[in-house]
Amino acid sequence: RMKMTDSKYFTTTKKGEIYELKSELNNDKKEKKKEAVKKVIASMTVGKDVSALFPDVVNCMQTDNLELKKLVYLYLMNYAKSQPDMAIMAVNTFVKDCEDPNPLIRALAVRTMGCIRVDKITEYLCEPLRKCLKDEDPYVRKTAAVCVAKLYDISSGLVEDQGFLDQLKDLLSDSNPMVVANAVAALSEINESSPTGSPLVELNTNTINKLLTALNECTEWGQVFILDSLSNYSPKDEREAQSICERITPRLAHANAAVVLSAVKVLMKMMEILAGDTEFCGTLSKKLAPPLVTLLSSEPEVQYVALRNINLIVQKRPDILKHEMKVFFVKYNDPIYVKLEKLDIMIRLASQANIAQVLSELKEYATEVDVDFVRKA
Repeated sequence: RMKMTDSKYFTTTKKGEIYELKSELNNDKKEKKKEAVKKVIASMTVGKDVSALFPDVVNCMQTDNLELKKLVYLYLMNYAKSQPDMAIMAVNTFVKDCEDPNPLIRALAVRTMGCIRVDKITEYLCEPLRKCLKDEDPYVRKTAAVCVAKLYDISSGLVEDQGFLDQLKDLLSDSNPMVVANAVAALSEINESSPTGSPLVELNTNTINKLLTALNECTEWGQVFILDSLSNYSPKDEREAQSICERITPRLAHANAAVVLSAVKVLMKMMEILAGDTEFCGTLSKKLAPPLVTLLSSEPEVQYVALRNINLIVQKRPDILKHEMKVFFVKYNDPIYVKLEKLDIMIRLASQANIAQVLSELKEYATEVDVDFVRKA
């Protein structure tokens, strides 16, 4: 017979995980609260449904602890879409956080607002966002600039009606280069999704100068956005084109392949305008070869992107790489897509001067195993 005391193994005081978390979230002790929110986030990350705790987690937003606030915001972003009515409860705290004395909290609030894709909430975000775009702290302004692009994605009409596009354009002449870079990035993003397709940024000598100054200060992806905008600009005269080239040439030494290729794109465009100045173009051509060759020692995926770009460059200006034939020789362990691209470029660069070399390479390729490659060779 079972002893009476054994029954304790069969009863449980546990009313379930959600119940336990609920009481921990409502604990008066700060540390306990933070631990509880961490547990909720952990459960959410592994795919458990902790949406029932929405009101309790939202209550933890009223805190000056930045780490705890970040966690609550993370939870909000995840559940706002599936619980739009609940998410409205958090709006007041957002609006309050956008006026917090700590700029990190203001930026965090505006960043999260941009990620909450709920129509009902969007209209509440306009006022706080408008304030943050004029915030005294550049970190808050640069975060708000990106938020405008996200908001445009949810409701383009709202962004236009509220005058946010004009505020973004004003940020192009901000004193802080990071803010300028983010404003350019946001405008480029909006441009791509805008139905009219007409450029939002009127590029003129003044904005171009701002963009070129911002280039030296911003992150690599900010640089890519700026360079891509510059490639759509037609300088007013040759002197301006030359000055743009001189200020962009240092980007050719950048470690990020995307920055290098975007810089090459701008320089190619400027060289068309400067076609009459053969000496300047000659010097510039010499500077373009080494960075392109360097890209070919990257991993195959980057190599392939570089080769696709080089293929276009060679069609336009074969002289840039005419002495670099050797780097396009195929290596036995190149992936097939790299091999075929290299072969294409070799043929474009073939000339009276290097034909013997090219032919002996092709002869070798004809004995390879890959049928497609052999046929092409």
